[in-house]
Amino acid sequence: MRALNIAASGMQAQQLNVDVISHNIANMNTTGYKRQRAEFQDMLYQNMERPGSTSSASGSVLPLGIQIGIGVRADAVGRVTEQGGMAATANPYDLAINGRGYFQITLPSGQTAYTRAGNLAVNADGAMVTADGYALEPSITVPQEATAIQITRDGIVEVTMAGQTDPQQVGQIEIASFINAAGLEAIGDNLFLETPASGTANTATPGSPGLGTIMQGYLELSNVNAVEEISALIVAQRAYEMNARVITAADEMLQSTTQLR
Repeated sequence: MRALNIAASGMQAQQLNVDVISHNIANMNTTGYKRQRAEFQDMLYQNMERPGSTSSASGSVLPLGIQIGIGVRADAVGRVTEQGGMAATANPYDLAINGRGYFQITLPSGQTAYTRAGNLAVNADGAMVTADGYALEPSITVPQEATAIQITRDGIVEVTMAGQTDPQQVGQIEIASFINAAGLEAIGDNLFLETPASGTANTATPGSPGLGTIMQGYLELSNVNAVEEISALIVAQRAYEMNARVITAADEMLQSTTQLR
């Protein structure tokens, strides 16, 4: 009976859907998190009578035919890259990108990673780093004698030194963009890696055509909408229950068959 396998594939699909939704809800307060969405497609069809085939010697053609689907499968888990909200923190090392783009981070392996989470700090050497201690790329070092730091909308980093009134520039933040940002590979810690699907990174200063600007003293919030996620969770749960009911009904039908005398 096909219904057993079809309903089982539906239960597996909805389990994946619930996994994705639960991951979104768990990251509601993760800085710069972009929600994910499970996408599905129907599986192959069994053609018992192919539409358009000849049904008689006179050349009659079947207008519909008989095609039986064999279930559903996961097609992809996409990432929705829409802008999250902004939260003011009053921390001068907290940065948010208002618009398109990613901060560039140098991993210990030397590989470049990308992130929307701008909760930065300075290490013992004065270098601007992430919460995990990974350096911002290009590297920017804040002098020990600096009493204040200002970061402009276009990414120019200026510091005010003790005993001086005029700020001096110590670096320039560059951000990266991708033609298909949803194709980036998530590796955890709010970091992404470039893939053939994302395309190569195009780096430029903030505010360049097609890129966002820097907001100092702000962090980008997760773009997860709690109401939408809970609604999607209820729909997924009901779909799972309906597929389970189909399996129960198919089992009862098989049981009736075995009891025939």
